[in-house]
Amino acid sequence: MTTVSEESRTQGADTRAKLADVAERAGVSISTVSKVLNGRAGVSVDTRERVTGILHDEQYNRRGGAQPPSLLLELVCHALDSPWMVEVVVGVERVARENGMSLVVTGMKDRRPGEGWIEGVLQRRPTGVIFVITDIPKANQHQLRSHGIPFVIVDPEGDPAQDVPAIGSANWMGGFLATRHLIELGHTRIATLGGPVHFLAATARLSGYRAALAGAGLTEPHGYSPRGEFSHEAGAAAARVLLMRDDPPTALFAASDMQALGAYEAARELGLRVPDDVSVVGYDDLQVAQWAGPPLTTVRQPLTEMAEEATRLVLRLRAEPQLKSTRLELATSLVVRHSTAAPTAGRA
Repeated sequence: MTTVSEESRTQGADTRAKLADVAERAGVSISTVSKVLNGRAGVSVDTRERVTGILHDEQYNRRGGAQPPSLLLELVCHALDSPWMVEVVVGVERVARENGMSLVVTGMKDRRPGEGWIEGVLQRRPTGVIFVITDIPKANQHQLRSHGIPFVIVDPEGDPAQDVPAIGSANWMGGFLATRHLIELGHTRIATLGGPVHFLAATARLSGYRAALAGAGLTEPHGYSPRGEFSHEAGAAAARVLLMRDDPPTALFAASDMQALGAYEAARELGLRVPDDVSVVGYDDLQVAQWAGPPLTTVRQPLTEMAEEATRLVLRLRAEPQLKSTRLELATSLVVRHSTAAPTAGRA
């Protein structure tokens, strides 16, 4: 015959009482609260968000205390096959290995986790979750917090709330350094291939570009700052339009290396040489930048270091849940190679 200790009975009663309190506040049944706690389906998005918010407010702990985490880190990212993301994965994996942990990588079709993702995470009980350039629904944030799973965002897409830990880089300074380099070479017609409008990093790089122009007393002609995806295709399309203008730029600052390589392609199609006819500066300093012809001058964004710092931070948050300093911005720097030169007399 199975016996139940008095302590177990008491813990079970306390848990039911807490579940009942949460259910009453949320206006739902105890079974609905249980589904939310365990990441099960069958609960509407609005109800799930309401319940997880209350669980977070109440700092609810499950029966017998919180379950111990797995020796596992979870990385959630978009465009897993991109050179940019490869450098991030390398950084996360390095710190995970140093700490004797395994890594689960979840690729997303878009920049928002799918409906079923959170259920898998709650079942795996990772030590922490690292998001890369993504938008985390508030309901998912509440669920992770209510289960004691810390998370950090690398290079956040927008401007996250102050209580959301994030690791970024000095994007404004990167845009400023790239543009000032071109100005110092003697360029006065400098265009930029900007990143997506909704990306905070892209907007900061554009602002740095404009600040450098203003500081040198230069104006930005209308249409000199088109914005698009951080992709080769977007860079080629935007550069093609700019270089076919009646007043074409003599230099291009691209908000990503992939856009810069697209600009190389557009220049070749138009019979222009880099840097003789048009100088090009990229952003990121991916490995491919060194292999381009000519090697690409670019702004180094310390992607691997950003990923390493994010991983260390999520481990600290697990050990120190009340940690206050959860924002970090790493420095960017200019790497000068062979894709930039003074403008030729005819084009200047």
